[in-house]
This record gives sequence, C-alpha cells and structure tokens, in this order.
Amino acid sequence: MALRRVLGLGGALGRRSCCSKVGLHVGTGRPLPPDFVEALRAVVGGPNVSTAMAVREQHGHDESMHTCAPPDAVVWPQAVGQVQELAALCYRCRVPMVPFGTGTGLEGGVNAVQGGICFDLSRMDTIAELSLEDFSVAVEPGVTRKALNSHLHDTGLWFPVDPGADASLCGMAATGASGTNAVRYGTMRPNVLNLRVVLPDGRLLHTAGPGRQARWEPGDRDGLGGGHAGAHSLAPCRKRAAGYDLTSLFVGSEGTLGFLTQATLRLHPLPEAAAVTTAAFPSVRAAVACTVQVLQAAVPVARIEFLDEVMVGACGRFSGLELPAAATLLLELHGSRRGLAEQQQQAEEIVRLNGGSGLAWAEEPEERGRLWAMRHSAWYAALALRPGCQGYSTDVCVPISRLPDVVVETKRDLQDSGLTGPMVGHVGDGNFHCLLIFDPQDPAEAQRVHAFTQRLGRRALAAGGTCTGEHGVGLGKRALLLEELGQEGLDTLRRIKAALDPHNLMNPGKVL
Repeated sequence: MALRRVLGLGGALGRRSCCSKVGLHVGTGRPLPPDFVEALRAVVGGPNVSTAMAVREQHGHDESMHTCAPPDAVVWPQAVGQVQELAALCYRCRVPMVPFGTGTGLEGGVNAVQGGICFDLSRMDTIAELSLEDFSVAVEPGVTRKALNSHLHDTGLWFPVDPGADASLCGMAATGASGTNAVRYGTMRPNVLNLRVVLPDGRLLHTAGPGRQARWEPGDRDGLGGGHAGAHSLAPCRKRAAGYDLTSLFVGSEGTLGFLTQATLRLHPLPEAAAVTTAAFPSVRAAVACTVQVLQAAVPVARIEFLDEVMVGACGRFSGLELPAAATLLLELHGSRRGLAEQQQQAEEIVRLNGGSGLAWAEEPEERGRLWAMRHSAWYAALALRPGCQGYSTDVCVPISRLPDVVVETKRDLQDSGLTGPMVGHVGDGNFHCLLIFDPQDPAEAQRVHAFTQRLGRRALAAGGTCTGEHGVGLGKRALLLEELGQEGLDTLRRIKAALDPHNLMNPGKVL
C-alpha cells in the first residue's frame, strides 16, 4: 500500500510531486467563472495575481510530506480592504480560499486540496500600535517573529513564542503554535489579545472589539478622547469577561474560519540575564524524570528541551558541535543576575540527583545562540540521517505526570518497529516529537510509519493528552481529532464552522 493511502492523504506522495492541471478549475474540476481571474486583477492589480504553474506549486505545499495541491491562482493583497473585496468575490462565486503566510507549517495547512484561490498575505507587513507601557503591538500577516523582535530591539521588550522556524506571526496564531519558550511564556493562545479577521463573505471582525480612533487621556471628561492632538488607537486591556472568547476561537482555527489580517500580541520584558546548559543522562527515563522534578521544584526555567541519543548525535554532526551521544536536556534560565545564580544551583542539584552530567553554563549571547541553533536544526539534522528520504513529525502532548512513561513506551515502540525516529521535545509542557525519516518508495516502511503514528496518538489520548500540541490538525490528524473530542465535540466544531462559513469555502478539507 502506498504511503498516501496508508496515511489517507490522497494524491501522489511528496510535496514536489505536483501535477500540472489543464486550465483553471475549482477543486472538483468545475472551471472558475468566466473572467474571474480578471476580476481578481481588478482588485489588486495585474502584478499581484499569478496563474503560473511554478507559482501555484510553490503555494501548494508547506514543510510537511503531504501531497502538493496547487491552487488555481495566487493573489497578493496589500491591504485589509483588498482582502475583504477578494473574499467577497470568492464567496459570491463559491470559489475556495486558502490563506498563505510563509509556508512553514507541518500539517499541510496551505495545500489547496479543493483548488481555488491562494491568498498570499506576505506583502501585508505593517507593525503598528506598539505600546511600551501596555506591552502590546499589532502586526499584519507578513511580519515574522524575527522581524518583530528586530523591530523591538532597544525597547527592552520581546515576543518570546519561538516555534523554531521564522514563521508569520498571524500564521502562528492560526495554528496555535508554541515552541521552546512555552514553559515560561505560554503558547500563542494567551499571547494573542485581539485579531482582525476577514470573514469568508468579506465582513470584518475584531475578536476583542474594534480599536477606536482615540485613546482616553487625563482630563477627558466624556471619555471619548475628543479634542486631543495626536490621539491614537486604544491598546488592548489585559483581561476581559465580555461575551464569548472569540479570540481563542480563531487562534488554532488553521485558516478554516477566516483570514487573520492583524494580530495584537502581548509583549514581555527582556530578562536581565540568561544562561543555558546541556546535561547528559544515563537513560531517557532519567532525563524526562529530571524535567518533572525541575518543574515540581518551581525552578523558573524559560526553556527545557529533550533530545534522545539519536537526535543528539544527528544534531552534533549537523551543527559541528561535540556532544555525548546520550539522552540530553537543554535548560535555559531567565532572571536577574543575582537570582540566576540561585536558579543554576537548584537546577544542578536536581540534574545530579537524576544521574546527569556535563553541566557547563553558557551566558554570553553567542554561546547561547550556538546551542539553540543546534537545537533548531533538529529537523534538517534528522533528514540528514537518511539522505533522499522524507520526514514526518509527530506532535503529541501529555500531562507532565505521564510524560516519563509515555516517552519511554514510545522509545521502545520506535525500536520495536525498526523505524528511524529521533525524539525531541518541549518537555517542560509535555510536548514531544518523533521525527520519522522514511523511504516513500517502500510500502512496508510506510505501513510501519502509519501504524506507529496511530499508536502514538492513541497512547497520548489514553494518557489524557492530545494528538497535537502545536502543529495543528491539518490534513493528517482528522481521525484522531474525532477520538480526542468525541462525536458531540466534533459536531459542535462543525456547527461553528457552518455558522461562519456556510458554503465551506475557507481552507476546505482541513481539520474537520
């Protein structure tokens, strides 16, 4: 059985196996309405619309192994009004719409499985409404996390959510991303304060209320902000209990409910000092148990990452760093210079109690940067283990109390299955990945990959966890979503989807 059938993906395997389409058709083969492409050009201008096959294929896949599915056309809106006009046009003509940010997702979220129009939002790259006093900023979809933090340089603030890739911040909101800093600073969900969403029919929604044109100033008796020179938009308040939480509804919606055209984000103060170390352990269980004890001891770790011995060896060779081939933790601490020394001592004691060794703290930015560059290269280091093969990343997350048992069982399952699957994870919040490297031309290996991912997903669910901690459901985890939420839960999601997108035009075929 070919892997595409094993994983239930349909189509030929591999994102580079895009097949050219004859003419322009909506996913089911129905041609686009006459003059539809010209109508797109009338909205955004000719240079901002493309039907070239190379461009369509580029926008028909992300970093995953899911089959490339190109859209019928790609548009580049440059303002929210254009997104509204384009959405309204597609809605009237019943043409599917697929949002596109940077294409760094891992679950096929941008694949146009029913054809239609890809909205590449990368040219909307405004950073606005930065408020140092309110610790907030508003960004458009073309702004990546590195671009934002570069913009914040010298302000004393930063945006800490770091999934590894230099992803679009609105795209990160759409997938509910997290990453290495989540144990200290949280995932995208608590760090998104407001979203400006273009709904499928072109209407505009502000999930926490529209920003008004003027901010209240002292002495403004009527509260309307009138008469003040230089009045500007309101910064978001830090909490609210007004109505349903629409912001959280759209965070993690994976482009199935609307276009996220602006996200107002929570910023954090830069720590005065930071230190990172690696610690090698005699076993996987010892490393993961150490993680649990560090958290139980309330050591305020900013990052605590796990790599098994296969992953450490691969990353060391790929990055040119010499590391012992053993189960390893990377720990990073943030705080004041005085407090950091006490935190380091606490962490060292717990590491040694669990048989850990090799502690050497790096405090200079360059040294810390080298270690985290090694960690962030894990995906490419894993692919280098078997040149010419493809990779698939699992993404389960389990309660911290169950983490040691689940990781050890998964490690044993990998070995018994004869698969290449180095393990790496944000174990501080119970999230870990098996980077499965396989030959797509080997049906037997494909079957083992599929069987393993299903067992792992169900193992996480049985432990009270989830099938996806940060990558999203996309194309590949829809069956597990039913098992996780139950039929009533899934039916509720479908009713929400139908209320906002009654014709199923927004990123169809994903999540549900």
